[in-house]
Amino acid sequence: MNAAIVVAAGRGSRMGGPIPKQYRELDGIPVIRHTLVAFLRHPQINFLQVVIHPNDRELYAKATEGLDLPPPVIGGATRQESVRFGLESIAGLEPRKVVIHDGVRPFIEQETISAVLAALDTSPAVITGVPVSDTLKRCPQGIVHTTVDRTDVWRAQTPQGFVFERILAAHQKQHLRNPNSSDLTDDSLVAENDDMQVSVVYGSEDNIKITTERDLERAEEIIRRGHLENHIGFGFDFHRWGVGDHLFICGIPVPHAMGIEREFNADMALNAVTDALIGTVGGPAVQGRFQSHLPRWRGMTSDVFVRQAVSLVAMKGGRIVHVDVTILTAKPDIEPYQKEMVQRLATLLDLPPTRVSVKQVASEEAGFSDRADGISAHCLATVQYPSV
Repeated sequence: MNAAIVVAAGRGSRMGGPIPKQYRELDGIPVIRHTLVAFLRHPQINFLQVVIHPNDRELYAKATEGLDLPPPVIGGATRQESVRFGLESIAGLEPRKVVIHDGVRPFIEQETISAVLAALDTSPAVITGVPVSDTLKRCPQGIVHTTVDRTDVWRAQTPQGFVFERILAAHQKQHLRNPNSSDLTDDSLVAENDDMQVSVVYGSEDNIKITTERDLERAEEIIRRGHLENHIGFGFDFHRWGVGDHLFICGIPVPHAMGIEREFNADMALNAVTDALIGTVGGPAVQGRFQSHLPRWRGMTSDVFVRQAVSLVAMKGGRIVHVDVTILTAKPDIEPYQKEMVQRLATLLDLPPTRVSVKQVASEEAGFSDRADGISAHCLATVQYPSV
């Protein structure tokens, strides 16, 4: 079992304002909610515990309304104490790994969480960080005093991951040694004080910690940069039955008593996918772009058209989110080949199979659209494009 602790008990004195920074709005949503949703989405995080300040119960309840979370743990006087309280609160769950994250880092990426968890298979402690590329100066009273060697220097971020039993014991020992010690700046220092080897994995420049108004402004810039809009494209293709003993559906040969009337070995499902993808681009410049009667496309199979459409979408900055194909025919039955069809189409689209759907509707169920003299395919494609 893997657990996550999000620490949100700070007061945000450097930022000021009427409410703590973790409850300030970012793109109309509390900062902490952005953070929590990232961990709730991750498939390897089985339990998420939040640590808050005792005065923030109402703010927290409003910010997390509708999220499936356990009651928050009340934090202590320092971050170090708040983390210890969070760790002790989940000890009964006996997690193997735990990741600890700042509530005011809302741009944590799924890949970073995965990298931290994976690194814990070989290391008892792991931090996220970014190598320092700028020249470092030590400047007491605003005057340059020395230049600091930046070789092998990293900027530490969260999440930081640990073997649960090791970090809990380290926190408890640190507390027993000096219960009144000043707060350590992060949990890797607690691990280092307990002689744990701490590894590092790459984080992200966007994984900023919001501590000032300027940080919040930068966060809004990151949000605007990531704003996308959904385009929905529809595709359709129909073929009459012809002479043959099979037909291609989503790139898979399916045995049948008839083939289709086409000069080339066309695949109406892939043709529908091509039309749907082109439909998400829009504009007169793409109309008829991949028509098979054009000399450059004669003899090309339908998978070539799909690849060209995928390339066109990519050149426009698009990201294919989901493709849904419906085959309208009573026969042949595609169920024995459905898994292969999904996998083949996912490969052509460079998508995981979970974002591809291929299904069949028998023609007798299609009502007024019943066409017993042929077979048709319909496709809906959802593609995200940057907002203009």
